[in-house]
Amino acid sequence: MRGGRDISASCWLQEDEDVRFMLKGSKLQKIKSQVWKKPRQLRLQGDGLSVWCESKSRRKPSMSTFSVMEIQSVREGHQSEVMRKHGRGFSEQQCFTIVFQGNRTNLDLVAETPEERRRWVRGLHKLMARAAGMSQREKLHQYPLYLHKADKDNDSEMSFQEIKDLVKMINLKVNEEYITCLFQQCDRSKSSKLEEHEIEEFCQLLMQRPELEEIFNYYSGEDQILAVREISNFLKEQKEVPSEENGLSIIQRHELNEKAKQNQLLTRDGFVMYMLSPDGDIFNHSHDLIYQDMGQPLSHYFISSSHNTYLMENQLGGPSSTEAYIRALLRGCRCVELDCWDGANGEPVVYHGHTLTSKILFKDVVTAIRDYAFKMSPFPLILSLENHCGVEQQTVMARHFTNILGNLLVTGPVDGKEPEELPSPEELKGKIVIRGKRLTGSGDVDSETPEEEEEEEEEESVTNEEKSRKVKGEGEGEGMGESCVGDGGGRGGGSVGGEGEAELPV
Repeated sequence: MRGGRDISASCWLQEDEDVRFMLKGSKLQKIKSQVWKKPRQLRLQGDGLSVWCESKSRRKPSMSTFSVMEIQSVREGHQSEVMRKHGRGFSEQQCFTIVFQGNRTNLDLVAETPEERRRWVRGLHKLMARAAGMSQREKLHQYPLYLHKADKDNDSEMSFQEIKDLVKMINLKVNEEYITCLFQQCDRSKSSKLEEHEIEEFCQLLMQRPELEEIFNYYSGEDQILAVREISNFLKEQKEVPSEENGLSIIQRHELNEKAKQNQLLTRDGFVMYMLSPDGDIFNHSHDLIYQDMGQPLSHYFISSSHNTYLMENQLGGPSSTEAYIRALLRGCRCVELDCWDGANGEPVVYHGHTLTSKILFKDVVTAIRDYAFKMSPFPLILSLENHCGVEQQTVMARHFTNILGNLLVTGPVDGKEPEELPSPEELKGKIVIRGKRLTGSGDVDSETPEEEEEEEEEESVTNEEKSRKVKGEGEGEGMGESCVGDGGGRGGGSVGGEGEAELPV
C-alpha cells in the first residue's frame, strides 16, 4: 500500500525553478465577493499532480487538495466573472484564476507579488502539460501515493470517508451510492474499514470496464491471453494495420506484467491499458488539423451550437453567468444564444425569461464574448438572439454591439455586393455574425415562417413540461457544445448535400 515515489518524476520536479517554488508553497488570497476575501496557503505536493490548499480560519481551519488533472485552464488577470466584479482593487499582474473541468467553481486567487503570480501560472501550465502527456502506466504508478495520502491516520486501513477521498484524488466521477455499494461488498470483516487486501479488491472493482473485458474475452478465448496473431486479428477487424510489428508494439507499450511482456503476450489489464490510451482512441488525430473544404456557404455545415448558453445550472432557478459563455467558447462552440430582456436603468439583461434564473447585463456578456470568441477557433462565431427587448433597449443593444465588438462585427456583405448565398467560414474568419429577426419599418418584428413558429411551439411545450415535472436541466449552458446542429440560416440550413458537405471544425 505504501508504494515508492517515481524517481524520474521527483528529479523533474526539483529541476524546474517554477515547480520548486510551488513545492515550497505560497500565501495567497481567495476572492469570492466584494467582502469575502480570505487567505489561503497553497502548496504543490511531492507527486507533482496535486495541490494542497489550507484555510487559516480561526473558527474552522480546513485542508483540501485538488488534482492538476482536474484543471481546464489557468487565466491571468481579471479574466473571470468574479475577478471582473470584485478583483478590481488588486493589480491584474497579481491576479489569476484556476478553472476546473465540469461544474466545479473557479478558484480566484491574488498573489502577494506579480513574480509570485508568474511562478504559479507558469508552473501550473507545465504540470498540466506533463499530466496530459502521461501514459496510462505512468498514471497507474501514482495510485500508491494516493492510497498513502488518503490513509490519513496511517493505520493501513481505510474508512468510508477515506475511500471517498481516494476516489476524489484519482479524479473519478462516481456517485456516492455506487461507492457505498462497492465498499460494503469489499468490507468482508464488517468492521466499517477496508484492510489492505480489501482495498486492493475495491480498487479492482472500481476500475472494471466490463465492455472492454467482453471484447477481450471474445478475441482471447479460453486461455484469457492475446498472442501477437490474435492481436492482429483484432486490428484487422478494427480496420487497423494487422502486422506483427504493430502487435509487438502494443504489447511493449501497454502490457503491465513483465513476464507476459517477455513472452510477447497481452493480458486483460494490458488490453484495457491499450484501449484507454491514445493508441486506442476512436478519434482520428490527423483530424485535429482542419482538413475540410471551408469555402462552401455557411449553410452547408453542421455548427457546434449552444442552447441557453448563459445558464450554469438548471433553467428554472439556476444562476446565469458570463462564465458559462467563456466555458462554451473554450469548448469550441461556434453558436451561442442570448435571451435578451428589458432591464433596469435602461440596460438590457440576459436571463431565462419568466423563471427564477438570475440576470446578467447584456454588455457584460458581449464583452466576455469579444474576449474569448476566437481563443479556440478562427472561424466565425454566431450570436443567436432571442430578443424580447423594446425598441428603446434594442437601440442600447445595437450601441453595445458596435462599441464593444467594433470591426469583429459583420454589418454588411463581405465584399460589398448583395450576396446570392451565405459567405463561407473561410471568408468570415475572425468575424462575429448576429442571427435574429429584423424589425419592419413600423417597428414590428418580421412575421415568423410556419417552421419557426413550430420550432418555438415545440420548445415552449418542452419547457412547460419540465416546469410541471420540476425536472432540473443538466450541465452548463443547457448542453453547450455537446451536439452539432444546423444553423438554419441561408438555404435550408444544416447539411446541404453534395461534395461540399462538411462539419465546421472547432
